[in-house]
Amino acid sequence: MADSENLKHVVLNGQHETLGGRMVPFAGYALPVQYPDGIVTEHKWTREHAGLFDVSHMGPSFIRLKQSSGDAEKDHAAVASLVEPLICGDLQGLKPGRLRYTMLLNEQGGILDDLMIARPAEPELAGALYVVVNAGTKDADFQMIAEALGSAATLTRADDGALLALQGPAAAAVMQAMVPGVSDLDFMSYARFHWNDATLVISRSGYTGEDGFEVLVPALSAEQFWAALLDDDRVKPVGLGARDSLRLEAGLPLYGHDLNETISPIEAGMGFAVSKRRREAADFRGAKRILSEREGKLARVRVGLFVEGAPAREGAEIVDDKGETIGVVTSGGFSPSLGRAIAIGFVPPTHDTPGTVLGVKVRTRTQRAEVTETPFVPHNYHRKIS
Repeated sequence: MADSENLKHVVLNGQHETLGGRMVPFAGYALPVQYPDGIVTEHKWTREHAGLFDVSHMGPSFIRLKQSSGDAEKDHAAVASLVEPLICGDLQGLKPGRLRYTMLLNEQGGILDDLMIARPAEPELAGALYVVVNAGTKDADFQMIAEALGSAATLTRADDGALLALQGPAAAAVMQAMVPGVSDLDFMSYARFHWNDATLVISRSGYTGEDGFEVLVPALSAEQFWAALLDDDRVKPVGLGARDSLRLEAGLPLYGHDLNETISPIEAGMGFAVSKRRREAADFRGAKRILSEREGKLARVRVGLFVEGAPAREGAEIVDDKGETIGVVTSGGFSPSLGRAIAIGFVPPTHDTPGTVLGVKVRTRTQRAEVTETPFVPHNYHRKIS
């Protein structure tokens, strides 16, 4: 299936095959689910050292005003005003060199995608934004954003290069040795750096709960940069399998599973993504529903579960102490760090208190499941002490 004519190939496809990556279809691409060491080993290596992920299937892009006023703040306000009607985040208040996690919403307040939006620090790039959307929704996302920009700004896709993620406690030391100055970044900041003849866009962010970086690399420099990272003994390649188990331990939702067009940011436990200024103005899609849910008027919420026995996978029913179905698992698996099964799912707010004992149906059995706070494994993001 990985060689199907219908699947796209990332720039580094040959490198993955050479390293023994087991290629599988994902979001329309052939991608490595694991390398010969296996998912558990790759997972643990990332938690202890540095894992290198190829996430080039994602949707990086740049937005730029067509006409600049020469006033950096005015130009940022102009480009932010074009994108804000689609999302629930405050772009107007985004500081130079910072990223913001936010969500594209439909008119009912459901989530069409979750994404990162960044504001350049360089004055000459005023009126620009760096946007990264999810792979499975990127074509629709790009079309929606381009339509919102109209004739005032342009959207340029950048998914023809490589987007790499280096994650783990050794990531900063590895990156600093290759790209001096990158360790000055803190969590949710980004900048442009020069490496050899390439311009890299590097953010201190990721999807594992660990400290790390995401690096947009031009296609012509991708193989060289990938190889240079792997030359460091602290770095090993990691596939989609461990990426999923790492993000699950970190309690991070996956679009198309824990988030979708029927689920709101409040139901998903991601209320922080609905910025204060936007709440006060109630000027975003689905504001009536979302603001009502913030006041407690909601029927379901996302919870973490410790599961006894075999892992409960997506679609498993969640039952109460009487055996009545009250919810569903949206992500589940085995936690290599904890040595036990964990899951994310949705239940009524009456059953979301940590310690509440529920059950999950796995095949023909009902297994004990206990509601717990997330993340399951603490985050290790690098934040500067103010």
